Amino acid sequence: MRTEQLEYIAAVTRLGSLRRAADELRLSQPALSETVRNLERELGVDLLERKRTGATMSAAGQELMPRIVEVLEAVDRLRVAAGEQHRISRMVRVGTVNAATVPLLVPVLRDFRASHPVTQVEVVGAQQTEIHRRLAEGGFDLGLVNHLDGDDVPAGLDSTELLRGRPVVCVRPDSPLARRTEVPADALLSVPLIGMRTGYVMHRYVHRLLADRTPVFSYSTDGAEMGKLMVAEGLGATVLPDYSVLGDPLERAGTIVCRPLSGDATDVVLTLRRRRAEAVPQAAQDLLETFVRRARALGGTVTGRL
Repeated sequence: MRTEQLEYIAAVTRLGSLRRAADELRLSQPALSETVRNLERELGVDLLERKRTGATMSAAGQELMPRIVEVLEAVDRLRVAAGEQHRISRMVRVGTVNAATVPLLVPVLRDFRASHPVTQVEVVGAQQTEIHRRLAEGGFDLGLVNHLDGDDVPAGLDSTELLRGRPVVCVRPDSPLARRTEVPADALLSVPLIGMRTGYVMHRYVHRLLADRTPVFSYSTDGAEMGKLMVAEGLGATVLPDYSVLGDPLERAGTIVCRPLSGDATDVVLTLRRRRAEAVPQAAQDLLETFVRRARALGGTVTGRL
């Protein structure tokens, strides 16, 4: 016996018609009729009297209806009581600019899954402005974004600093730039450049780095992951935060390498943002704390509001 079978018979009784009940429940009438018949067979009684003018409760059905209502009310009370547990098992949505995916995001998801096996985590790649918008609207629970010193945090969002690093040039080991211990900014003008699209922090950083020397992007893409793959395939060089490259499988395999930019002391910060609210779903709070623990293990200086 299933709860929906009892809900269906209650709807037929209330509406006095299989057709009207099917419309309200958004079922086909044959499907509803078969469900009711299955319940009648299981109970061993005819709950309905079916006539051309509609369906009414049989005498046996009338006798059992108070018990059916009791069961449905008990289920409702159970659902209310389980509300707090539902907050633990709900889906958590994370927007990310795809930075520090391997050293931070993937281990965090693995650790969180071990302690929250029934919670689904949806990870969505997006630009920073889109992440901020969806955080404000409630579409994301958490957002991972890169941040340059001096950038403002949008109103209504709390920000927790996870990792702090430096921009680096990411190239293949056979690139002439890989032979340098440091790469001057001018050298970026002599190679095919893979840029992040407008809206990403690293797009803004490269334009600021080169000042009046307009960079010529051979390619532009969304996020660090695709940028690293394009570098590995020999399409050019890209500029990323060091925490997006170091420890990446491509870097560990020696397929890509990174070199610091000479004469540049810019800090790039990976921050975790969320909507400022009095009540925070417990699953989202637990995931945030998992991010903080992992960042500390990586040596990140965690600051901000938890």
